[in-house]
Amino acid sequence: MKFADADFEPVIKKNLTLAGFIRPTDIQFKAIPPVLRGEDVLAIAQTGTGKTAAFVIPVLNLLLRHRRQKEGIRCMVMAPTRELAIQITSVFNTLGKGSGIKTVCVHGGVEQDPQIERLEQGADILVATPGRMFDLISQGFININSLQILVLDEADHMLDLGFINDIRFLVKKLPEKRQTLFFSATINAEIKKLAYSLVKNAIRIQVSPKDPVSKNVDHSVAFIEMDDKRFFLEKMITDHPDIKILVFVRTKVRAERVKAALERVGIQSRTMHGDVDQKLRFQTLNDFRDGKFMILIATDVSARGIDIPSVEYVINYDLPEKAENYVHRVGRTGRGTKRGIAISFCSTEEKPVLIEIEEFMDKKIQVLKINKNDYEAIVDTATEGPTDWKSLIKQAEKDEEKYGKGKKKKL
Repeated sequence: MKFADADFEPVIKKNLTLAGFIRPTDIQFKAIPPVLRGEDVLAIAQTGTGKTAAFVIPVLNLLLRHRRQKEGIRCMVMAPTRELAIQITSVFNTLGKGSGIKTVCVHGGVEQDPQIERLEQGADILVATPGRMFDLISQGFININSLQILVLDEADHMLDLGFINDIRFLVKKLPEKRQTLFFSATINAEIKKLAYSLVKNAIRIQVSPKDPVSKNVDHSVAFIEMDDKRFFLEKMITDHPDIKILVFVRTKVRAERVKAALERVGIQSRTMHGDVDQKLRFQTLNDFRDGKFMILIATDVSARGIDIPSVEYVINYDLPEKAENYVHRVGRTGRGTKRGIAISFCSTEEKPVLIEIEEFMDKKIQVLKINKNDYEAIVDTATEGPTDWKSLIKQAEKDEEKYGKGKKKKL
């Protein structure tokens, strides 16, 4: 099947062609028909398989086929992070260009007045992060009485952020007669319970459930002690100077420490975490996409659904706190038809987490064996030697003072 042969609205077919959409991915092939039929859908698929387009394409077609009955938002998409909300909005705007369908995005981290102004000009589709959305609903700026379609994207992360009660409260206020679409890369007992409380007789779609990591990703683990990780990261970067590398760490403090360590050996990078100003986060992502810099160090805020072209390597500098976050991290590479490589640095104290990840995926991760001589050679030949302990302590104290007391921000 080709998109050009599908029974879509002409403007949507034209935009799909212009955007380079030729054939549907597995999740798109399985999800689009039931969504077009108006059925509720619970879809689980690996990250990087095209889940966003799997709901954007049919939603646009449905809204074009069914004229507006009364004023108000007709489709609401909830996303866990600002970056993902902006990306989803971009896909709606790209594939809905010239259709007359208007999409508005609201999220935290920026002033709400410009967002309110756009809402007052009218919107068919609202893409929102929970915090800002609930604020604007409580202030009376979002009208949900005309809602026909509710989409929850990466809802497991929203639960991690503590929005489950808010979501349940919101659902009670939504029109009972609506279509609900639930998309995620992972699902557990709690997510399943929430999903089935929101959908009615849903079509369940699961693509490659036994292996949640995309087949396009070659992933492996190297056993490296915590204090030595920076030397191996330096070697990885210097051995691959012209490729785009996304480095994941656990905390914002760690992100800044790793950035500082790279700077001391002449390697430029940028960071992405909750304490980075929102405008700078947007600029950082755009510059990384455009190849203006090649090394991005991020916390899990960037692991959910962000589509960054041509990320060839994902380095798990720290293993994630939750096994399912491994899936979202490594899914930043090997997207679409491209291949990618994911390498995890696992210290002795992180081995229990590695076991959890392997149990979650129901498979072993290939071990990159490093013999003792090679290991010692990498550490000994690093630009910044392991004996440079004074600068490390000084930098750690600065980082703790600057980032250690940061408060959790609203999305």
